Parts: sequence; C-alpha cells; structure tokens
Amino acid sequence: MKLEPVRKIHFREFKAISRALLAYDDLRLLATHIAEHICHFFQVRGCSIMLFDERERQLFRVSSCGISEAYLRKGPVLVDDKYCAFVTGEPVFIENFQNDPRVQYPDAAAREGIISMLSVPVKYRGAPIGLIRIYHNELWRLDEEDLDSFCLLAEQMGMVIENNGLRNFLDKVKVAMETLPLRMLKGL
Repeated sequence: MKLEPVRKIHFREFKAISRALLAYDDLRLLATHIAEHICHFFQVRGCSIMLFDERERQLFRVSSCGISEAYLRKGPVLVDDKYCAFVTGEPVFIENFQNDPRVQYPDAAAREGIISMLSVPVKYRGAPIGLIRIYHNELWRLDEEDLDSFCLLAEQMGMVIENNGLRNFLDKVKVAMETLPLRMLKGL
C-alpha cells in the first residue's frame, strides 16, 4: 500500500506560529515555544532547533520538544556531510530512517522510535545559520505545500535570530558609548 502525502500544516496553525515568531525577544524561549508548537500543531513526534557554531563546525541544540535526552546526547551533529541540509542549504527529507544511508545514528533513532525526519535550514540572507529538525514516529509522506510552509517558517526564524543578535549588539554599543567621556564623543 502506497502512502499518499497528507497535509499537516493548515493556515490557522501557520499563522499562530508566524505570529509567535514576531512576539519574542528571548531567543531561547522563542525556540522552545516554536518547537512545542510544531509538535502540537502538526502532530509529529518531536522537533529540535539547532544553531551553527563556526568554531566547532557543528550544530548545537537551542531547544527541543518530544525527543528524549538520551537521543539528544547521541553525539555531535557535524555539518561536513554533503547530505546535511545545513551544507546544501536545501531541506532534506528522510522518509524511512531504517533504510537510508544518510542517517548518522540509526540505532539511536530506532531506540527513539523515529521513522521519518525533515531537516530544514534556518537561513538569513541566503546563508544557513541553523536547522529545524522535525521527527515523526510514523512513515511520513511529506506534502509539497507543507514543505514550503516549513521552509517559510525557517526563513522567518532566521530573520528573527539575526535581528535579535543585531539588537543585542546595538544595546552593547549603546552601553559602551554611554561610558565614554564626553570629550571623546565630540564629532560623533
């Protein structure tokens, strides 16, 4: 029996998550709520949001929902793999974890009950800065419109992350400027 794609994302849920993206100043709290919303609204097993660390050349989890600590500690998520959504800048969908050579930790995924996974790059101005990974404990036939919706959510998240970082940087510059003697501020 061949599975047909089933829409999981509907406009009402998409709007709720999009609005939530714009409402937060705290990045960790935002990522936690987005991961929770993705699991709840789209009825998937789990979600993990990761950001890239350039020094370590790996992705670090900012938040997750529905995934055990044992699975999250399975090992590093390196980005040197040519199949990684972070490297390609394109979403990667793995329909069946048990039969796909791209899966880095298949035994851990089997213990966790993960069957399918969608990995969507979080980008800012076209450059990947992180990933949203969505895990499902059922064989999942991904609908193209759902894929587009997840990509759009990831783009919005990238803008929010960068704007949050820029705001923090500007706040630090403002504090530094306020501590300078007045004579040094002449001409600025």
